[in-house]
Amino acid sequence: MDMDRLSLALYSNSLSLMECHSLIIAFTTFIALALSVIPCSVLAREPCNFPAVFNFGDSNSDTGGLSAVFGQAPPPNGRSYFPGPAGRYSDGRLIVDFIAKSLGLPYLSAYLDALGANFTHGANFATAGSTIRPQNTTLQQSGFSPISLNVQYNEFYDFRRRSQTLRNRLGGIFEQLLPKEESFSRALYTFDIGQNDLTSGYFTNMTVDEVKLYIPEVLHQFSEIVKWVHSQGGRFFWIHNTGPVGCLPYVLDRKPVAASDYDQYGCATPFNDLAQSFNRGLKQAVLELRKALPDAAITYVDIYSLKYALVAQHKKYGFEFPLRTCCGHGGKYNFNLKLGCGGKKKINGKDVLIGKSCKNPEVYVNWDGVHYTQAANKWIFNQIKDGFYSDPPIPLKMACHRALS
Repeated sequence: MDMDRLSLALYSNSLSLMECHSLIIAFTTFIALALSVIPCSVLAREPCNFPAVFNFGDSNSDTGGLSAVFGQAPPPNGRSYFPGPAGRYSDGRLIVDFIAKSLGLPYLSAYLDALGANFTHGANFATAGSTIRPQNTTLQQSGFSPISLNVQYNEFYDFRRRSQTLRNRLGGIFEQLLPKEESFSRALYTFDIGQNDLTSGYFTNMTVDEVKLYIPEVLHQFSEIVKWVHSQGGRFFWIHNTGPVGCLPYVLDRKPVAASDYDQYGCATPFNDLAQSFNRGLKQAVLELRKALPDAAITYVDIYSLKYALVAQHKKYGFEFPLRTCCGHGGKYNFNLKLGCGGKKKINGKDVLIGKSCKNPEVYVNWDGVHYTQAANKWIFNQIKDGFYSDPPIPLKMACHRALS
């Protein structure tokens, strides 16, 4: 469907009447097909007008949690938008930032960041390196955060209770910085976590099959957390599945596989198969949650397909480098675990920046070997916001509604 030709026909009459007629029919058919995937029961309803977003997750949606506790994500993180470090492991904004913006809300303050935080329109409990299943190692030992999903829930539980105590007893500035009571029942609760549950397994020398065996336990714990949030008034859930970890430079560099186990785009098939196994289980868990929580609207979002498309069809979407990191140092993937993005090395007694940023992050899919660039995050958000990659196929702004069969 050539939209440019249709616009030209309508405004300049440069096409024949028959050509215009054909284009208009094609355009009408396209719109009809697009609308047909969204249930009529949803289209007939009003947008949700979420007053707040409460986010749970890992580094894919961390807006400053880990930085507040363990030290700021160093420059050049944040260079494309903020324009310096802003708690995000990216050159700019994350998918959760675009979610908040599209709902007319400010970017989410990290719950753990006390400086300049405003929680009127929600809070972000995500921290980089977080897992669903609690870790038995420290951050320094494994690189994975002690702030697992159950800890994030405990933070939310305490935040919900104490925020209302402060608003009601003290008022004043607290009314300007903390959410209203009704915001908790009308808010959108977003989840983007699970990637580290997979990588933490095979980075501790577990086989793919061994990691696969504990996925049911991980998903059980995830479901329990969603039920706990529901018990605190949460009713609207937006849940991302996990991406193709076998396409991440830090996995490809650290866990090489046999030549026959790479797909045609250079991704490690065993690790992507593992991610897809996790996602199948997550989707089933969502189906069971809908039965257990019939008054909740739970949307499952297929992030995997979009992130894989950025690798497989990167040129189509305006990207030049699908597997090479923008910010890093050395090797096939421009990735070095010890001297990563922002890493420095002493040379002749001086700290010299080794993990430098590329000049044009907008043409890279991957930022630092683990996380995506702002350009990639924005492209992914633009695909999910209208519901075409969701189950049920509900647009983000309508995610408070349950699709009727």
